[in-house]
Amino acid sequence: MEAPIYNQEGKKVGKIALPERVFGVRWNADLVHQVVTAMQSNARAGTAHTKFRGEVRGGGKKPWQQKGTGRARHGSTRSPLWRHGGITHGPRTEKNYTKAVPRKMAARALASVLSRKLSEGEIIFVDTIAFDVPKTARATAVLSTLAAAGFPKLEAKKKNAALIALAQGNRIAEKSFRNIPQVNVGEWRNLSVVEALRSLYLVFEKPEEAVSFLSKKFE
Repeated sequence: MEAPIYNQEGKKVGKIALPERVFGVRWNADLVHQVVTAMQSNARAGTAHTKFRGEVRGGGKKPWQQKGTGRARHGSTRSPLWRHGGITHGPRTEKNYTKAVPRKMAARALASVLSRKLSEGEIIFVDTIAFDVPKTARATAVLSTLAAAGFPKLEAKKKNAALIALAQGNRIAEKSFRNIPQVNVGEWRNLSVVEALRSLYLVFEKPEEAVSFLSKKFE
């Protein structure tokens, strides 16, 4: 299994051999869904908090007498039936949204996503992305040349067109791409299933190192 490698000018400069265990896995929708929902749950801040009727202010006095008024009986204005009363079944900070995501499960789900994206032509390998100074115009030019090389939605798609997965420490390239609204920027060492699914294209810088790193997830 091989894939072409492009340079910043959108020209093919070589090929890369891809391991079957990472880029040749069958699509497993159930596994991907389980991992994505668990990771999204783990990302919840859990800061939303409501008060029960015993925690809101006021309500010590019975609103009116029990009988003889013709109205429904009430014992407190802090009942959930009343305005400014307590909240029933509302979110509480003590609730734990954490879900376990085993390392091998997350790796298999990522391999399933990468394999599907590769089969649909949504993974782009670029030998290196380097600029002497941070410049958004140069990053936009790189996207234009890659779009002309056979990936037109890099320019046509207005949101989440691509995830630019850079090598570790490429700060100049990161600063150059981060102001482009239709792309997301990160490092391929931090790639997760959620990030891989968020964008249409995945653009890997230094593909040999990236593929080697991803392969080690299955050791």
